[in-house]
Amino acid sequence: MLYIVLSASIHGEEGEQHSSCERVIFLLPSASASQVASGWSATALRCFNLLGKSSSKESHVHAHATEAMAEPAYTIPAFRQRSADETEEYQRVTTHVAKGLAVIQEELHRMRISTKAQVESLAIQREVQEMMTKKVDLYDEVHKMPDFLVALRPHTVWEKTPVKLFCTVEGKPRPVVKWYKGGVPVDPLSAPGKYKIESKYGVHSLIISRCVVSDTAEYSAVATNPHGTATSKAKVIVKRPAGAGESCHLGLVPHLTEIHPSKLEVTLLDRFSVSFGVEGGSISLVCTMVVVPDLPNVPPHAQWYRDDKLLKPGKHAEMSVGGGLARLKLPHLAKDDEGLYTLRIFTKDGTAEHSAYLFVSDAAPSAAGAPGAPMSVKAYDINSDYVLVAWKPPNTVNEAAITGYFVDRCEAGSDHWVQCNDAPVKVCKYPVHGLSVGHSYHFRVRAVNSAGMSRPSRKSDKVTALDAAEHERLQVIKIEGKYDIVIKDDELEGDVTIPGEPTDVHASEIFKSYVVLSWKPPSPRGRAPLWYVIEKCLAGTGAWQKINTAVKLHSPRYPVFDLQDGQKYQFRVYSVNMYGSSEASAPSEPIQKVDEYGTELPIGVPSAPGQVIATRNTKSSVFVQWDPPKHLKHLVGYYIDGRAVGSKEWFPCNNKPFKHTRFVVHGLTPGETYVFRVQAVNVYGLSDESQESSPIAAEPALGGGFQYATPSAPFGITMLSCDGSSMTIAWKSPKHCGGSKVNAYYVSERNADSSHWKEVNLTAIKERVCTVEHLTEGTFYEFKVQAANLAGVGLPSTPSTPMKCEAWTMHEPGPPYDLSFSEVRSHSLVLLWKAPVYTGASAVTGYLVEMAKKGSSEFVALNHDAVNHRYLQVSGLEEGESYVFKVCAVNGSGHGKHSQLSEPVCAKALPGTKEIVAGVDEETGDIFLSLEACEICETSKFVWSKNYKPIGDCPRVAVTTEGRTSRMTFTNPDKDDLGRYSVVVTDTDGVSASHTLAEDALNTMLELSHAIRHPIIPLKHGLNYEILEKGHVRFWLQAYKLSPDVSYRFIVNDKEVTSGEGHKISHDVSTGIIEMTVDLFTRANEGTYTVQIHDGKAKAQTSLVLVGDVFKAALKEAEFQRKEHIRKQGPHFSKYLYFTVTEDCTVMLECKVANVKKETSFHWYKEDEELVPETPPNVMSGACAIPIPLFSRKDHGIYKAVLNDDRGKDTSVLDISGQVFDDIINAIAHIAGASASELVLQCTPEGIRLQCYMNYYTEEMKTVWKHKESKIASSEKMRIGGTTEMAWMQICDPSDKEKGHYTIEISDGEQTYTRTFDLSGQAYTDAYEEYLRLKAAAFAEKNRGRVVGGLPDVVTIMEEKSLSLTCTVWGEPTPEVIWFKNEQEVASSEHTKITFDGGKFASLVINKVTPDDSGKYSINVRNKYGGEFVEITVSVYKHGEQIPEPKLGHHAKPATPVATPVPPKSPAPHSKTPTPTPKAHTPASSMKSPTPASTPVPKSPTPTPKSHTPTPKSPTPTPKSHTPTPKSPTPTRSVKSPTPPRFMKSPTPPRK
Repeated sequence: MLYIVLSASIHGEEGEQHSSCERVIFLLPSASASQVASGWSATALRCFNLLGKSSSKESHVHAHATEAMAEPAYTIPAFRQRSADETEEYQRVTTHVAKGLAVIQEELHRMRISTKAQVESLAIQREVQEMMTKKVDLYDEVHKMPDFLVALRPHTVWEKTPVKLFCTVEGKPRPVVKWYKGGVPVDPLSAPGKYKIESKYGVHSLIISRCVVSDTAEYSAVATNPHGTATSKAKVIVKRPAGAGESCHLGLVPHLTEIHPSKLEVTLLDRFSVSFGVEGGSISLVCTMVVVPDLPNVPPHAQWYRDDKLLKPGKHAEMSVGGGLARLKLPHLAKDDEGLYTLRIFTKDGTAEHSAYLFVSDAAPSAAGAPGAPMSVKAYDINSDYVLVAWKPPNTVNEAAITGYFVDRCEAGSDHWVQCNDAPVKVCKYPVHGLSVGHSYHFRVRAVNSAGMSRPSRKSDKVTALDAAEHERLQVIKIEGKYDIVIKDDELEGDVTIPGEPTDVHASEIFKSYVVLSWKPPSPRGRAPLWYVIEKCLAGTGAWQKINTAVKLHSPRYPVFDLQDGQKYQFRVYSVNMYGSSEASAPSEPIQKVDEYGTELPIGVPSAPGQVIATRNTKSSVFVQWDPPKHLKHLVGYYIDGRAVGSKEWFPCNNKPFKHTRFVVHGLTPGETYVFRVQAVNVYGLSDESQESSPIAAEPALGGGFQYATPSAPFGITMLSCDGSSMTIAWKSPKHCGGSKVNAYYVSERNADSSHWKEVNLTAIKERVCTVEHLTEGTFYEFKVQAANLAGVGLPSTPSTPMKCEAWTMHEPGPPYDLSFSEVRSHSLVLLWKAPVYTGASAVTGYLVEMAKKGSSEFVALNHDAVNHRYLQVSGLEEGESYVFKVCAVNGSGHGKHSQLSEPVCAKALPGTKEIVAGVDEETGDIFLSLEACEICETSKFVWSKNYKPIGDCPRVAVTTEGRTSRMTFTNPDKDDLGRYSVVVTDTDGVSASHTLAEDALNTMLELSHAIRHPIIPLKHGLNYEILEKGHVRFWLQAYKLSPDVSYRFIVNDKEVTSGEGHKISHDVSTGIIEMTVDLFTRANEGTYTVQIHDGKAKAQTSLVLVGDVFKAALKEAEFQRKEHIRKQGPHFSKYLYFTVTEDCTVMLECKVANVKKETSFHWYKEDEELVPETPPNVMSGACAIPIPLFSRKDHGIYKAVLNDDRGKDTSVLDISGQVFDDIINAIAHIAGASASELVLQCTPEGIRLQCYMNYYTEEMKTVWKHKESKIASSEKMRIGGTTEMAWMQICDPSDKEKGHYTIEISDGEQTYTRTFDLSGQAYTDAYEEYLRLKAAAFAEKNRGRVVGGLPDVVTIMEEKSLSLTCTVWGEPTPEVIWFKNEQEVASSEHTKITFDGGKFASLVINKVTPDDSGKYSINVRNKYGGEFVEITVSVYKHGEQIPEPKLGHHAKPATPVATPVPPKSPAPHSKTPTPTPKAHTPASSMKSPTPASTPVPKSPTPTPKSHTPTPKSPTPTPKSHTPTPKSPTPTRSVKSPTPPRFMKSPTPPRK
């Protein structure tokens, strides 16, 4: 049954109560919380309407209030037609309501008056108590600018009613609050009685009495202190009722009274549990609740606490309340957030609270082994340029000890962090000085150890560098008891210039690395800006020296770092301003910097905590308590570490120091055994570890994990069947068993109209089904159930809904019941249920299952065809989503009643969930299924099922359990054992799993079982052989495992072989190798080899057939290795001949030799002909090489290298032909192609030539010329050739067809090197013109007149002899011939006869020479294309004289009388070079020079030096007979022929 209590009150204009209607209690049928929440507003409105009828003559204001209640947001829902059962129940209930309603109404008025007085009294007492017990936190002493804890709220009120604006402000020092209306200060004296301003206990209020419409405005409260101001604003709207002379400007009726959150009834439902987070992550703590009445604009008042300290909304904590949820989101987790979180909801009856611990672990370190981040960074003792930063040290479990800390600062609004200390500070405090006055800062800390730097801590709250003593110099003077006047001390000091001296110089902080000096500011101080100068001296010496000369010190604090160990110092301070310096302060007491353990102050780490005791708490938590350390030394808290028994690794149980000496360690593995230790923490670090606790298993204590040791109440009572005189009911198990197994249930029943309960069973019921007999048909009954365990009988369940005892006669089956879940995973689960007790008119044939998400009414059918078993695998679930299920049975008549909805189940696997493992025991060969439970307790049992039917005692299987593992072993498995096996671990949170044993898997395991029970030695490698050095043959095999007792036999061709001469047999247990080595492997060793192995019970045999081609190959390899061994006894090649190609494309034949000595000879051969390199080979270097320059096809052949000495001889052969030759050419092409230049244009008389220069070129290289991507073949038109330095392609007699893109491709077999030239456009035009010019020049050179043979250079002849100078000339057209003597033309005469026969043969015959005929003769042969001179020196000596020495370096040739010098038999060929470069002529050479045709031939021709180009000589042979001397006039001897000059240049065009 549900009781709803309603009350209403009417207030008049002045706020007093005119009338009240008593609270009415409605007694309704029991309903769910959701039905109450959804139907409350409609029921309330019906009650308000009834009350309105009884007070219809009330004020006009009440009429408007009723209209407001009836606005659309509270529309009464349509009346739902009741069923016959509901109508009967309703009539029965209403008869009881009418009887007690009058009595209740009379009692209500008295209770309301009394309750109101008590509530007001309690509220006052609570407020006073909170103020009295409120503790001032150390952190609150930090000076802060004003901040509104409770801001102003907007109000809408009726005209002539009062309104109260209030706010709560915090700040240090306490702020002064001023009120403003529309930006104008509110002056209570301007309208006496209109405004009232109050300020009590930090709550500031403005009361406006008898509001008028003109009071509608924006009001603001401005809070001010020396550190800043803060403002809170809110609107006040004053309305006039309709018809009262002024219309409402919004047209809406305001709420007359505000429903304060404390008037709400709040029930907490799903509550947040112990949570675990990681630094840098985020987490939300959520608590669901039912709020009555649930008004969207009036959420409950909720407060969140961490470690009993109220949290405020901000960037680190986001809070929301509404929609049935209270949520706290921590978006940026840090270890500062770890602690006990409490949600406190203010309700009508007081408060509803829930608490749970949040653990925040360290994020991954920046370097392996680095410490965790420090935490709780705070700033204290804030001054204008100094602040003291303190923090808490992190826990170090397995990391190296912390060696120090670095403090960083950054200005507010900036992300630039600056390191404050150069060296790590070892204590958790550090004085930061050098700050800028008025600037705001954040601080953070990093820890350091030998492994590296930690992540930075969360940054501190913002602090502003201000003079802390400034507010102390303010005085407040009251005038007439009403007005406050604020003045400064310096206004009372008078005209002060030089300040007084500071006082009370002392050390406020003394540590190993620094000392902080503190003093009191001077008085009087003066108005000028003030700073301080500090001096120090060794105690007792009086030798003072300044220590802060670099900076001006504005704060009465200063850290001193450079004090020597063991020395005592005194300090004094001066006050300085613009006018001068004060006298020195009195010296401080002697101050000595202390060591790590402290001598003057109780510093250093605390001593180790005392005895640690761990006791059971729940299945995943342990309660740990300990004795505090003997020496606390300003203790900050404790760190608790845990370790699983058997492990060496400790893990932190908390990551933020815990202040108390007892702690609950959560997140443990159920059933695991642990030990714990504790360390104390202060600013110096961590103490030594305490002694370890005794081992304890993570299991629930009897009653320790829950509120009671007895079970919690059963629930979900439902009716399964009724025959008119008995009813069968069922219920669900208690959610908590109390620490021991539930072994009994007790049922009670009562008539729904009676309050007397009657026990149904005196003896315990084991099952959760009970048939209640002896009932009266047509009567409504209620039932309740109690569960019992070893601790006793638990609380009774909530009474069931009234159930009517009426016989079931429907043909369809009744509802299935006891819906449960198994194998819950992230995306699947198995739903199980029990068959209905009432089957209907026919047997049940199947079941249908439906599913819906939690909170949804939209069910989805999971199976359209009924299943005939009582379980269903459900898949496709969303991870983390909760679902509910219902089942109905089906028979021949149709679908029966649905089962009661299942409990919501979340699709999420338990942490550490494992599945069933199928395997074979390695020792016994037994086939088994095994499960290791992720959690377990003392009362847990493993229940195995097949196809979800408990197996129980079955001869086919045997179940054994050891610790958290249960194994089901099959005794004689076969096909009858196939199926789905599942196991459930009782008294856990649903630990279960299943496994389907399929036929294939069973067959595989049967084979493995047979192998284990009839073992064979598994071989990693069967019998193999390998050829060793010296030609030995090794036969071997390898087993996976051998014992030292192994035995074996080698059998060859059915004969056992033992270790002895020629055979060596051995084995290695560690590697499992058994081997036999045959020293001399011959044809007799062909056959079959077998090894038999025995190792305990296991056996193995392996064979190798070595016959035929396989044996021949092995024998050949053995003989080769044997020969190789013999070869290597003397000098030998360690690397046979191979080739390399150098960068200049020289081919090197190389080899490497070994085992040589100085006497070892080395020879090279090609085709058995010895090659003698320029550099003799040096065998002692280990390598020999011979170069083959300009490699080409001529280098084909067989090359041989021979080593020889008295120990033996070795030969290496390389056949350079075929593929080897191609490889060499490709290697050359690789280097040449990479070095190839771009194509160069060169013109010749024959055409245009493209040339590509490279390191080396040979025609054997794979070179391709292309024109416009078409390959060019060598022809008369396109000639392809090259030299050793370049490759060329010549276009003979070019035309426009040959224009275009030309490419040369050089391939090395793998890569192609390409060079291109674009012969078109201007390039072609210029080249073609040059070709024509060179062609004309070559034609002229070819056809000019010339001497082609017959004349000597020097002739020596005896007097009176006849001299005949005859030569062959050539030219086209036929040249003319002129002879000269000493540069004078010679005319034909009797003495000197000149002839020119046939245009080819020219001769000069001198008859009977005389000494006068001696001289230099020359012949000039020319035509229109040019000509040349040829000189002959003639010497005539007398008879009997010695033949004269030849001139011009030539040997004299005695002349034969009338003889003609014999020319060569064959002419010299023309040079192919079209443009030869002239060379300087040697003085001894005869002068042969062509004469250009364009030069007129003088009578005294001037010959030019002879060109180096070979001159074609006449092929005409010299006649054997003397040439007849024609008669011709002989010139006089006095006439001298002029000698042609030697500077005449050749007309051959120069080479471009």
